[in-house]
Amino acid sequence: MMDIQIAVIDDHDLFREGLTLVLNQVQGFQVVYDTSDGSRFLEMLDHIPIDMALMDIEMPGINGIELTEKALLLKPDIKIIALSMFSDTVHYTQMIHAGAKGFVLKKANKFELEQAIRAVHQGGNYFSQDILQKMAFRYTNHVAGCDQLTDREIEIIALVCQGLTSQEISERLYISVKTVETHRSNIFLKAGVKNVAGLIMWAIKNQYYNIH
Repeated sequence: MMDIQIAVIDDHDLFREGLTLVLNQVQGFQVVYDTSDGSRFLEMLDHIPIDMALMDIEMPGINGIELTEKALLLKPDIKIIALSMFSDTVHYTQMIHAGAKGFVLKKANKFELEQAIRAVHQGGNYFSQDILQKMAFRYTNHVAGCDQLTDREIEIIALVCQGLTSQEISERLYISVKTVETHRSNIFLKAGVKNVAGLIMWAIKNQYYNIH
């Protein structure tokens, strides 16, 4: 099996070099390019094949949001994971709309980073648990999305995105756990997602949920 070809884009040299060293120690990973310059990253896309880009959000010049949009226009198959600090929460929605598939804190350990890369490479989404706990979600009247969702399903989407378990949702809505699980399964099927991280991405893109 081919190694996952990874690019690291971050303007902090020590962090980028350390991250590159750590990733190259993981079996099946290979960092083929790293840079602090977003413009150079775009230029190299035609010359160095990559599967995955780990992208800092806040960078001078072209920031991670704009860079993600431009990179995916050039190479739509690239999977992008945002490297985040808690202070970046204002940019999460923008990064999701730009096309990022995952969010990992810069303080994450090697195991979590590996887990995130493998999940996204396989077509999924990933949010660090610490990020989910720090997020504040606000329900909004959706403009786009799946018209087949019922009012109850939309209500459950909000609670799932807040991290509530099926048991907690059943207690909140005064319905059985089995009923909650049925709604969850239907929601995942209609949204075409496999896990909570994917549902969060979908809900934000389709304006069922805003991050603030």
